[in-house]
Amino acid sequence: MRKFRWPAVVAAVSATLSSVPLIAETHIMTLAQAIDRAAMQNPDVVMARTDEMKAAQSVRVAREPFTPRVTGGSGLAYSYGFPLSIEGSAPSIFQVKANESLFNRPQSFAIAQARESARGAGFASEERRDEAVFRVAGLFIDVDRAGKLVEGVGKQVGSLEKVLSAVTSRVEAGRDLPVTKAEANVNLLRARQRLMSLQSDRDYAEHSLAAALGYEPGDAVQPAREARPSPAVPKTEEQAVQTALTASRELRRLESNYQAKSLEIKGDRAQRLPRVEMIAQYALFAKYSNYDQYFRRFQYNNAQIGASIEIPVLVGPGVNAQALQAEADQLHVRAELQAARGRIALDVHQGYQEIEKAEMANQVTKAELDLAHEQLSVLLAQMNEGRASLRQVEEARYAEDEKWIAFYDAQFSAEKARLNILRHTGQLASLR
Repeated sequence: MRKFRWPAVVAAVSATLSSVPLIAETHIMTLAQAIDRAAMQNPDVVMARTDEMKAAQSVRVAREPFTPRVTGGSGLAYSYGFPLSIEGSAPSIFQVKANESLFNRPQSFAIAQARESARGAGFASEERRDEAVFRVAGLFIDVDRAGKLVEGVGKQVGSLEKVLSAVTSRVEAGRDLPVTKAEANVNLLRARQRLMSLQSDRDYAEHSLAAALGYEPGDAVQPAREARPSPAVPKTEEQAVQTALTASRELRRLESNYQAKSLEIKGDRAQRLPRVEMIAQYALFAKYSNYDQYFRRFQYNNAQIGASIEIPVLVGPGVNAQALQAEADQLHVRAELQAARGRIALDVHQGYQEIEKAEMANQVTKAELDLAHEQLSVLLAQMNEGRASLRQVEEARYAEDEKWIAFYDAQFSAEKARLNILRHTGQLASLR
């Protein structure tokens, strides 16, 4: 029976897949789906997760001196004259060495520091995940906003095309001056230029969102049609500040870094303490190494077990300098902690102000939209009675579309401001 060589098969499949041209796809998803994928597939999240894995393995690396290490081999050699040592051991047919640290305070503190650093790496991974989720949520809103603006400006282009057609008919009939047609044409061209720019912005936003979600190059993401409720934030600013300070991954990461620096300082100070290491060795000797000629008694099997005790007498100024450097780093982390607390409180305060401004803008644009709708209704009624022209109606429709665009902007601004509060309070997961 023929056996498959799996490495060769995998390499062939990989080469085949890499030769297939990528087909760009358009993914339609809700905000909750985008947030779920961002928490798992965002490139920054993936890289942060690998950093967390490396930090977790550093604990095992730091524990290595406290685990038995056994090596075997041979110091086989022909001796002429007195048997000399080979790498510190007598010539032997076969030998086994074992050693393990029993008491090593600097290394013990290094293990504790590695554990604390791994814990801090977990906080850093969660922090980057929250930042990625917030960025993706913001991009999602930008894409949705761009789509709504394209729809609004598209309607404006249609209205201006009707205006130009009506004005052209009046100019040809001699009822309007030619400059009126030129003015209508300029307005139409400006609207088309604006539409083209918005379509380009929408395309870029869709591809940027796809990249942030870890999709293939060339893919795009479009928001699904959904009624998104306004994100709920804490009722008071004071409550939000307390929640933000408690839930902040950044503060917890900095606190973990502060504790890690404390352990590093203790480890540097512990360089003056003695160290105890267990050692064991076995060697099989041969007579051709001339042992029987230079020693009174010869035996083939030889072993020893004991402890190596090292007591530092003069450690030098480097140890104290390392401790002072660690203390300086700790002071730096403490300053970062204080600055981060103040910045978080200020960001929450500013976030609530942005919410108030966005809600006020929402009320204003809603009132303006209602007014524009009523004005359009009046003109439609007048046109049916022959008291208003098509040009006046389409210009009113254009003004109504402009108010719709302003209304959408106010809504999206309010949603973004609320998302910013949820980011600081660690409640973005509530949108999933």
